[in-house]
Amino acid sequence: MGGAVAVSLQSAPVNDTPTTSPKAPEPVRTPRIRPQSLADVAFPKTIKSFVRRAGRTTTGQTKAFAELGPKFLLPYQPAPLDFAAAFADVAGADDMADIKRPTVLEIGFGMGEATAHIAALLPGTNFLCCEVHEPGVGALLKRIGEQNLRNIRICAHDAVEVIDHMLPLQSLAGVHLFFPDPWHKKKHNKRRLIQAPLIAKLAARLQLGGYIHCATDWQPYAEQILEVLSAEPLLKNTARAEHPDLLGYAPKPHYRPLTKFENRGIKLGHGVWDLVFERI
Repeated sequence: MGGAVAVSLQSAPVNDTPTTSPKAPEPVRTPRIRPQSLADVAFPKTIKSFVRRAGRTTTGQTKAFAELGPKFLLPYQPAPLDFAAAFADVAGADDMADIKRPTVLEIGFGMGEATAHIAALLPGTNFLCCEVHEPGVGALLKRIGEQNLRNIRICAHDAVEVIDHMLPLQSLAGVHLFFPDPWHKKKHNKRRLIQAPLIAKLAARLQLGGYIHCATDWQPYAEQILEVLSAEPLLKNTARAEHPDLLGYAPKPHYRPLTKFENRGIKLGHGVWDLVFERI
């Protein structure tokens, strides 16, 4: 019996083929072609007036959104803004038709501390404020309710698009740009908001005699802002003649408050530079 088994095993065919599966064919790789110019890019990057950052909206801010948002938030629309309709209830039903109130654009108001202060100090001026940081929008709405402010409207949208599509030429009495992101690193300087193209847009939308007021606590940025504003042919530096000792910068206007952030910086020895230019 054992011999029969041995003969049977010896006569069985032997399979020497490997049992591993064959390799899959290499994928065909398409060489990457880099665009030669912005014209070759489907969606080129543009400078925006903001950088979205994470933040937590408080219960009070959420309540302000629900209760005050419908009245004080203006939706973005790619069409000229009707200022009278947007601020219709500010002066009252009886005299609104006879009063054309000046409007100041504010770009990037942070948590709205300075904005609320200025609006309360200047009740005869309307303020159109652009900010995309949701907790900041909620904080300003909360201040509007607490201080019973009626001369503020908020557009939670990129200010550059608001300027391009919603603001007619010579429609503004002023522009406020307080403490924009300085982008400290040299390689990031190109991301700074205050550059010649934006200032040209803003100057064209100022009424004759209107003003642009910028403030920063970063000296290299202050020097760049002074250079950009001085190069705009529609603007004049009124502070240069009135305050020659300030070398082109302006004393802090009475309406701009010292915020907690600014006070802390001053105590640490940081400077603050105001620049005020007039539309000619």
